[in-house]
Amino acid sequence: MDSLTQLALGAAVSVAVMRRRSAPWKAALWGGVAGTLPDLDVLIDHGDPILNMVLHRAETHALFWLALFSLPFGWFVAWISRERTLWRRWWLAMALVLLTHPLLDAVTVYGTQLALPFSNHPFGLGSVFIIDPLVTLPLLVGVGWVLVGRGSERALRANTIGLGLACAYLAWSAVAQQQVRQMALASLEAQGITAERVLVTPAPFSTLLWRVVAVSHGHYHEGFRSLLDAPGPMSFDRFDRGDALAAELQGHDGVQRIRDFSRGFYKLDESDSRVVIADLRMGQEPNYVFAFAVAERRSALQPLAESQSAGGRADIGRALAWLWPRMWGQALPPPR
Repeated sequence: MDSLTQLALGAAVSVAVMRRRSAPWKAALWGGVAGTLPDLDVLIDHGDPILNMVLHRAETHALFWLALFSLPFGWFVAWISRERTLWRRWWLAMALVLLTHPLLDAVTVYGTQLALPFSNHPFGLGSVFIIDPLVTLPLLVGVGWVLVGRGSERALRANTIGLGLACAYLAWSAVAQQQVRQMALASLEAQGITAERVLVTPAPFSTLLWRVVAVSHGHYHEGFRSLLDAPGPMSFDRFDRGDALAAELQGHDGVQRIRDFSRGFYKLDESDSRVVIADLRMGQEPNYVFAFAVAERRSALQPLAESQSAGGRADIGRALAWLWPRMWGQALPPPR
């Protein structure tokens, strides 16, 4: 999730654990700090854009390493807060904040390597967009109430309710995702499309509108479904996936990394003598957040010494003008 949501979650969890044992502002402050720490790995430059992508949410998001780190960090927070007798409570608070950070990230589609060092599998449920106000606002209101109310019982109850509402919304998102998935599978089957893999993930900022990507026999199909759409099958647009280019670039490290990290949801495209690989999970046709130039055409394809970011920028005004009515069930073709 975005940094604001992680900060708010950390503060809310810390306040819920510490309650009146420490000043509310201390609990919120240290919870916010701990909720932000795992994302500092974005400051690490691995020397290649693809490596920077696939190694984000790695060790700093691994449950095993965070659990180990929580003990000295909890003791440090208790010491610097001059509350050493509360170090066990501070450790519990910091441990829960650190561990809930990657668990929340794993609900998004990006891919969080929770099981390191035992497995580098990128977990990504994909039921919530990386920015969703209905996750963030209950947390912010609850923490804000505690700070304004100076830790009163009513304020602490509001913080607990905020956490509960955020969790309930996350649970709802998973239910909605499965409903759309069943609709998508039925629509694909009715249209004679045999899908090797299907991705269902929300469009930006809500769980009303969902994007479906189905990979099938050298192509991928993209469709959208609002929970407010009229009854009827989904429609899909078909695009070439670039399997011929994949054969030419077999063994290319960057291509293999994107293929594995995206769990097979990628495409290769050649334009102006450059071959670009894009992660199909984030963005929509033709603009993707993570796209990288990996080779150039001379007499034959020549891998680039270093991948280059080539993500497309969508026309934000045009995209929002489509997103809002489409979210509410208006049948509109996606902007291309």
